[in-house]
Amino acid sequence: MSARPASTSVRAYLMAAGLGTRLYPLTGLTSKPMVPILNRPVMEHLLHLLRKHGITEIAANLHYHPDKISSYFGDGSEFGVEVRYNLEEHLLGTAGGADAFRDFLSGSTFLVMSGDGLTDIDLTAFLRAHRDSGGVATMAVKQVDDPSLYGVVVHDDQLRVTGFQEKPPREEALSSLCNCGIYAFEPGIFDYIEPGAFTDWATDVFPAMLRDGLPFHVWKLEGYWNDVGNIEQYRVGNFDALLGRVALDIPGREVASRVWVGQGTDIEAGARLEPPILLGAGCLVESGAELIGPLIIGDGCVVERGAVLEGVIHWDGAKAGKNARLAGSILGRNVVVHHEAVVHEDAVIGDRSEVAPHAEVDAGARLEPRTCVGPDEHCTGAEKP
Repeated sequence: MSARPASTSVRAYLMAAGLGTRLYPLTGLTSKPMVPILNRPVMEHLLHLLRKHGITEIAANLHYHPDKISSYFGDGSEFGVEVRYNLEEHLLGTAGGADAFRDFLSGSTFLVMSGDGLTDIDLTAFLRAHRDSGGVATMAVKQVDDPSLYGVVVHDDQLRVTGFQEKPPREEALSSLCNCGIYAFEPGIFDYIEPGAFTDWATDVFPAMLRDGLPFHVWKLEGYWNDVGNIEQYRVGNFDALLGRVALDIPGREVASRVWVGQGTDIEAGARLEPPILLGAGCLVESGAELIGPLIIGDGCVVERGAVLEGVIHWDGAKAGKNARLAGSILGRNVVVHHEAVVHEDAVIGDRSEVAPHAEVDAGARLEPRTCVGPDEHCTGAEKP
């Protein structure tokens, strides 16, 4: 059982300025904190998590598509928190971005999290362990199968950090604990951040702390964590959430076992739904369509009669035309797949693209936003690849 929520005196800083290049083309017109998990921005899930643990004063740095973040979350009041922002015209690094909030964060222990990580970490237990350790910093770490994909952390038998390795070959890895990008800090950490300078936690701050002998500990995260670092991890994170492997609220009403539907969605008689499935609000699924889970469809989507969708993720406003076939694909916002078209396994189609009637998108394809696949006359707002 979790302890009582963390003190409201704890404030949080969300690192939300990154470019999300490994999620491209999904991030072509969308910042990474805004990519949807269960049809809600991943950063929204983080705000709910922070609020659950009594942390309601939050700061976030912005850079890439900043207006989409600030306009969606506003001052945070709709989400039960207070959010303030700083726009970085030039990226200052994971630690350098915190300097703009030095006064805001320097009053007591504060929390730092990646604004694009998917987790149900027990923040109350994490902060309690940090305070009990008496150190300047505590890092959440997670056991991973393949250390070569991550920055790994080495510690002694007192859980004090002794070193780091950045994506070491498996046979050379000294640890299988990866850095989750979740930290608890004391205000003294700002002694290692030069105002206005590009500074990174992992490559600048932490090595300097080790050289100076500052107490710095790890806390092993037993819950769920996914850095949503690439297309495959994005897909896994969505379906893990749909399958209940991470503790998130699934939006909508459960109209049948493991079938959730948003307000105003119309599923016509004769449509076949094989769970688990999440349908957003204001969707239309016509008679004769087949939806085979795990499958997530955003708000305002249309699936016409005879279309077959299996294992797909569709963002808001996507459309699958009559007798279209889509399997294992991810469609960005307002993508139109016209009638009789086929989108093969692991294809990812950027926002506002179109697939012409009878056209095919190859397995593993990565299509830029506003791409047209097929004859130009069928792609009203898209461009030829």
